Amino acid sequence: MLNIYYKPQFIRQIKKLSPAAQDEVIEKIELLKHEKNHAALKIHKLHGKLKGTLSFSVNYKDRIVFEYVSKDEISLLVIGNHDVYN
Repeated sequence: MLNIYYKPQFIRQIKKLSPAAQDEVIEKIELLKHEKNHAALKIHKLHGKLKGTLSFSVNYKDRIVFEYVSKDEISLLVIGNHDVYN
């Protein structure tokens, strides 16, 4: 099981989401904690200025960008629409 850490920016962004969207994000983060679910989340590496980070979709609109801090620790960086890649 992976340990999850939240950057302050991520926390601010999640608070701006609707309660239903927040529940969906929490559900996906719970899946993220178990590496066996990573294929189901369709986690993918990012390129360009976000090289070294990874991402997955919460729904058709929102994505989470994160990075591995260590083998068993993940830091959630940002959440938002496709603009988080810019």
